[in-house]
Amino acid sequence: MTQANKPDIKYLFEPRSVAIIGASHSKGKIGYKMVENIVYGGYKGKIYPINPKGGEMLGLRAYTGLDEVEGDIDMACIVVPAKYTFDAVRECARKNVKYLVVITSGFSEIGNRDEENQIVEFAKENGMRVLGPNIFGIYSAGGKINATFGPKDIMEGGVSIITQSGALGIAMIGKTKAENIGLSSIISLGNKADVDEADLLEYLVNEERTKVIMMYIEGIKEGERLICKLKEITRKKPVVVIKSGRSKRGAMAAASHTGSLAGADEVFSSIMTQCGVLRAESIEEALNWCKFFTEIPAPKGENCVIITNGGGIGVMCADACEKYGVELYDDIKTMKDAFADAVPPFGSLKNPVDLTGGAAIEDYERCIRAALNHKNIDSIICLGCEAAVFDVDKLPDMTESIFKDKRNLKPIVFSFVGGSRLEEKIGEMRRRGIPVFPELYSGVSCLGAAYRQFRYSKAQVEPDAVVDIDADTINEVIRGARADDRTFLLAHESSRVMEAAGIIMPQSRVARNLDEAVKYAESIGYPVVMKVVSKDIIHKSDAGGVALDLDNKEEIIDAYQAIMRNCKAYKADALIEGVEIAEMVNIKAGVETIIGARIDGSFGPTVMFGLGGIYVEVMKDVTFRSFPLTHREAVKMVSEIKSYALLLGVRGEKKKDINEVVNTILKVGAILQKCSDISDIEVNPLIVYEEGKGAKALDARILLTKSKVVE
Repeated sequence: MTQANKPDIKYLFEPRSVAIIGASHSKGKIGYKMVENIVYGGYKGKIYPINPKGGEMLGLRAYTGLDEVEGDIDMACIVVPAKYTFDAVRECARKNVKYLVVITSGFSEIGNRDEENQIVEFAKENGMRVLGPNIFGIYSAGGKINATFGPKDIMEGGVSIITQSGALGIAMIGKTKAENIGLSSIISLGNKADVDEADLLEYLVNEERTKVIMMYIEGIKEGERLICKLKEITRKKPVVVIKSGRSKRGAMAAASHTGSLAGADEVFSSIMTQCGVLRAESIEEALNWCKFFTEIPAPKGENCVIITNGGGIGVMCADACEKYGVELYDDIKTMKDAFADAVPPFGSLKNPVDLTGGAAIEDYERCIRAALNHKNIDSIICLGCEAAVFDVDKLPDMTESIFKDKRNLKPIVFSFVGGSRLEEKIGEMRRRGIPVFPELYSGVSCLGAAYRQFRYSKAQVEPDAVVDIDADTINEVIRGARADDRTFLLAHESSRVMEAAGIIMPQSRVARNLDEAVKYAESIGYPVVMKVVSKDIIHKSDAGGVALDLDNKEEIIDAYQAIMRNCKAYKADALIEGVEIAEMVNIKAGVETIIGARIDGSFGPTVMFGLGGIYVEVMKDVTFRSFPLTHREAVKMVSEIKSYALLLGVRGEKKKDINEVVNTILKVGAILQKCSDISDIEVNPLIVYEEGKGAKALDARILLTKSKVVE
């Protein structure tokens, strides 16, 4: 199917007509529930129940087949058993149906991939798209259609949910209504045989009802396309994601640290951050964020103020603000100007603003309104511990009067702690749509999500970094390895690739015998490093194929002989082409880092940065990004690792050359991007020196794809 003959995605959300193939006369069947939900939901288009017996169904004529239907059909919901599904798809093709919503299960989720692929390929050949199979359907407020077999009472609102799990999706329909969260749409993806998240985002990006998008994801198929859509949509509206499967079972094994460290969840999480997506830890957190985004105005600045009647809870809140990235305002003059008339003399005008335990509801209102009216305060967190003078009965009316005041264009979060009477009032406030939380961390989490969205949407759009490398030389090296029937580069070949990309490595030569080893060592200058060169030995240290800090001819001779002996003992049939003699670099003169790049199974080209050296897999202090990426994103990537302070300089040390680290990340990514025969690159360690003195790659490991690409 070409882009030209793809049906417009709007016909999935706003169909003018819908057929239910497998509509049932029996109330206990899914085929009956589908028709009932569509009718009950007030769908304005034409409804065509399809049942071989014909007759009447919920006041509608039931057709024995699609051929009986006069006129076009935009959407067909298929509810027949799996063995009859392909016949139904062929029937839809004869009728030029645009979208097939395949409710039926029994396909790839149980290993039946062939039949699923047959359905999708046939649909594409006939200009049709497939949602599913193995789904509960789609609800769209825009199309006024509930084509699901879930609950029929769906509350309309501004949240759109995309879910890969059918059971979880149906549960979320009920959960959102219970939490007073309205939906603009909810779409079940199931097996994602055709239509995926990126397709749905094409519609939702400009859909006016949708204020926030929530996605439950189990796996990604076309990650590069999804990344492009997410980067576009998150500048316009928030996207909240929940992903299951945090284990490393989905990681692709590879003979490099980059591969072993690239657990599916770590890569996913980093790339979602890169795209401006907000990742939630739980369904509760995701729904809290979604509700907050639909009800609360977006922040216009970073200055947040805490108002409380208890010092302890105020300190806890300050901790939560640091955790979730909420900036507390601390300008003393402004705080005095704003709150001098609202805070009692024995209270505190610092942030958190402490009204003390004697604060009444009226004191809270006066203080909150002072914050709302001050131009330098952008958001408010209001906390309260139930005390003798704290009249909980007045709380719902006070908070509602503030929250529903049209002049209030600032985000505000409430959190109160107390007894059963207060808990009742918190429930009442939530039913009124007030952003109140019985646990302050939940409330601050919402405000933190709003600020992350605010920062991403306001950040200046920057083009991807353009890096110039000598791709012709790199591809020449690859052709030499291919001719030798290898899927990895030897050390001296990797050095040539680094040189072609402008990445500095120690001087080195490959010695084919002992005499050459001595000659090259003296030419380079002592001390030197010696490493085995063999296509049969990837991990040289494990084989005893590395010798460090060699200072003279005698040590060269001893090390050469030891390497040969060790490697033969490690792998008797290893073909040893020689040893690499390289300049010995003082590792202690800088910070050891690691830079990697690989073709990720879900997201395509990705880059990695972290703390390097021999303990990299123990520390696992690394972060990932999709490539290409902007210079600013590469800088952000470097700053994310826990060991970033080492690059800034600690215990009197000078700042390291972070700019050269960023440039090296971009160069390594460019190698992967421009040389499609390469699957994995690892530079470890990259020694980073003082600012202005650059960095040097001590070792580079490069793996090739299993199939030849270079011509």
